[in-house]
Amino acid sequence: MHTMSEKRETDETAPAADRSSLRADCQACFALCCVVPAFSASADFAINKPAGQACPNLRQDFLCGIHARLREQGFRGCTVYDCFGAGQKVSQVTFGGRDWRQSPDTARRMFEVFPVIRDLHELLWYVSEALTFPAARPLRDDLTAALAETERLTRLSPEALVGLDVAARRREVNNLLLAASELVRAGIAGVKDHRGADLIGVDLKGADLRGASLRGAYLIGADLRGADLRVADVIGADLRGADLRGADLTGSLYLTQSQLDAAKGDGATILPASFTRPAHW
Repeated sequence: MHTMSEKRETDETAPAADRSSLRADCQACFALCCVVPAFSASADFAINKPAGQACPNLRQDFLCGIHARLREQGFRGCTVYDCFGAGQKVSQVTFGGRDWRQSPDTARRMFEVFPVIRDLHELLWYVSEALTFPAARPLRDDLTAALAETERLTRLSPEALVGLDVAARRREVNNLLLAASELVRAGIAGVKDHRGADLIGVDLKGADLRGASLRGAYLIGADLRGADLRVADVIGADLRGADLRGADLTGSLYLTQSQLDAAKGDGATILPASFTRPAHW
């Protein structure tokens, strides 16, 4: 029989649902992430690239010519980008497999639709996770409805998608995600609230951040070595260059692979079972 504390830990680390359709499938995409966003020469990108213009490293088969050497070639930003499966949805579903090279008349609209679908798919990712939280059972009906409605929106016509108020949809869903997070983190003593906080470069080595709210926090380059981040809500937290060596992220809420890919870690970093340890750690 589990004690109450053991039961809470079991609930907080429930396995995530199958979200395979929300994972990028570059083979089924027309390289939209290599065309739609603008790049600015920086530590993340070696060149300037305007929005809507193909990256010079993009091949005719829509694959990256330097994919295996992106970090070495100065394109670290490409390695941490996640479209949450929006690329293949836009390419194969919204536009029925018509690529922007063979059908240039679709290019402008396709490029407008991609960020909309990407935002909706990100919401689907988070809602799917929230549905796995046993503590959030009181919100199950609302979360299920939000999932269904958001999925319906992803299947609208290109014209309808361009006119969609994504910000309003995000606000509505985020209220549910926050409520689910609060139910999971309820009862954890001494919870810290760092929502939207500027923690860039801050020394948080060994910090007790269990159950903390780090929603939208700026943790760029922060020292989180050995920090306790169990059950912390990290939705939207900027972890670029954050040092997670030896940190414990067991049960972290709304964590994404791209956040881990942007951070630094090592073999002692404890990750939830559903995540892949980045190759550069």
